[in-house]
Amino acid sequence: MTNTPLVSVIMPCYNSERFIAESIDSVIGQSYPNFELLITDDGSTDNSVEIIKNKVEKDNRIKLFILKERKGIAKARNNSLSHAKGRFIAFLDSDDIWTSNKLNTQINFMINNNIGFSYSNYELIDEEGRKKNRIIKSAGTIGYKEYARNTIIGCGTVIIDRDIVGDFRMPIFDTSEDMATWLDIMKKGFKAHPVNEALLLYRVSRDSASSRKFKAAADVWRVYRKNEKMTTIQSVMNFLCYAFNAIKKRIM
Repeated sequence: MTNTPLVSVIMPCYNSERFIAESIDSVIGQSYPNFELLITDDGSTDNSVEIIKNKVEKDNRIKLFILKERKGIAKARNNSLSHAKGRFIAFLDSDDIWTSNKLNTQINFMINNNIGFSYSNYELIDEEGRKKNRIIKSAGTIGYKEYARNTIIGCGTVIIDRDIVGDFRMPIFDTSEDMATWLDIMKKGFKAHPVNEALLLYRVSRDSASSRKFKAAADVWRVYRKNEKMTTIQSVMNFLCYAFNAIKKRIM
C-alpha cells in the first residue's frame, strides 16, 4: 500500500498492568507503519504508567497523557482525541489485541471505497489470551435505525476517516460512550461499513458479571433518552431489540 495517511490510535488506560503491554505491542507490530498511539492514563494506581513509559522510550510514535484523577473512559478517550493529528481515528482498549494486518486491511478498504466509517468482525479471548472459538460477525452495512437496536459494533474494530466524517468527541457516559458516538455520526447520514474479517481479539474478563451488564444496560437507556431524545415508547422498542441482540450475540 503506497498511500499511508496518518492513523491516530486512541487508547484509554486504567489499572491495566496485566494486559497493556500486549495491547501496545499489537499496535507496534502493525504492518501499516504510519500511526501515532495516544494513550491517556485515567488515574491508574497500579504499574500501568511505568509500563507505558517503558514503551514510549522505545518508540516515538507512542504518546502518554496522564490524568491526575479518574475521569472515566469517555474523558480519557476525548483527551487523546484532542491531541490526535491523524486523518484516520482508530480505537483500541488497553486489554484487547489487534491482528497485525488490522490497519493495513481496514485503511485500504476505506480508501479504495471512499468510506468514512468502518468496523470489522472480532474474536473472543479469555483473560489468559486463549481463543474461545467464537467470532462476532458484522451485521453488514448499518445506519442509525439499525444500530440503535443492536450492539454489534465493537469499539476496537472501528476506524473513522475525519476527512469524510469530520472531527468528533465522545458523549460522557460510563459504559456506552462508544454507542452514543456511533449514533451521533450516523445521525449525520453516515453508515458503518463492515470488513468481514476478524481484526480484533476482544478479551472477556471474569469481572464482566451481572452488575456491569446491568450498568451497561442502564447507560444504553440513558443514551436513548438523554443523547438521542427518544420518546419512552421509542426507547422501549429499541431497548427490547437491543436486549434481544445482546443475548443472541452471547449464545450464537
